[in-house]
Amino acid sequence: MIQQSKKIQKAIISGGGTGGHIFPAIAIADEIKRRNPNAEILFVGAEGKMEMEKVPAAGYEIKGLPIAGFQRKFTFSNFLLPFKIVGSMIKARKIVKSFKPEVAVGVGGYASGPTLKAATMIGVPSMVQEQNSFPGKTNKILAKSVQTICVAYEGLERFFPKSKIVLTGNPTRREMVSTEGKEVEGYDFYGFDPSKKTVLIIGGSLGARTLNESVIANLEKLKRSGVQVLWQCGKLYHDKLQEELKNTDLGSIKMVQFITRMDLAYAIADVVISRAGAISVSELCLVKKPTILVPSPNVAEDHQTKNAMALVEKNAAVLVRDVEAKEKMIDEVLHLLSDEAKCETLRMNITLLGKPDATASIVDELEKLIK
Repeated sequence: MIQQSKKIQKAIISGGGTGGHIFPAIAIADEIKRRNPNAEILFVGAEGKMEMEKVPAAGYEIKGLPIAGFQRKFTFSNFLLPFKIVGSMIKARKIVKSFKPEVAVGVGGYASGPTLKAATMIGVPSMVQEQNSFPGKTNKILAKSVQTICVAYEGLERFFPKSKIVLTGNPTRREMVSTEGKEVEGYDFYGFDPSKKTVLIIGGSLGARTLNESVIANLEKLKRSGVQVLWQCGKLYHDKLQEELKNTDLGSIKMVQFITRMDLAYAIADVVISRAGAISVSELCLVKKPTILVPSPNVAEDHQTKNAMALVEKNAAVLVRDVEAKEKMIDEVLHLLSDEAKCETLRMNITLLGKPDATASIVDELEKLIK
């Protein structure tokens, strides 16, 4: 008789800094709650970071650590870093001891280091979830002390103990990628014309300067083409761009700071232009849209290019390099919109790469850790 895993009663989830860490964490929490509505889940994030706003908005409690990252440029905050790390370790230990979780999971980002370290030192069974094809420093360090490492890409034995690795894919929130039958609602929600082609441009929750500059440089070309554009410019750039474009007729181009209904945006998109963050790539494989990836060069070990190439090599996405985006990105999307055969090939191939059960698989592994 197969012994069933116990349902999780209490879990700590830690990490953040960007949407790429926060939204997978929320997806894991949602799946735990789906299986056990009475489960208690506590998030631990970094003070002043995006998770302190997004996690409560998703309905979960979060506590903040005074942790920060090392700044590459010379700055006084680097001198304070050792004190912040020690302070975060002490606070994380208090949080874990007080909450008494059955399991702990880290999704990457500053806060997951002290939290998972504290959890493993106290003896709480722990897991890290690595989203990228090239792991972050925090997860590499934590790999030695956690029991399980859930990954989204093959070949990570180079960085982690092989016996701990489980290939699950990346967690995605069901409501983000559930697009079927939502086209009519999507066109209505965004005020778009169903008879026109629609381009979705997403540079991440904070935004992407190159993608924004590429749109600005090609505004007239976009307007002449007659396509509709839903353009998420990001929190960092929204106010400046709004001021810059206040006297400009954008036609069928709709600029927003943040897309709240991603499912509706995906539903109406004929082509998506995106950075190649791990979670964005995982979502795009599930929504099955022709995609142009513009990897950010400003990430550790150029891991976004590696994420993108995993699709490009299977003819499941088109690559535009960051340095060429201003000249090529908009031309590439207009060309793709006019080539239905190419769009269909991309759709078919990207569909094969989707892992719709990733979140469930990760929670399965978490449940196995319960003593």
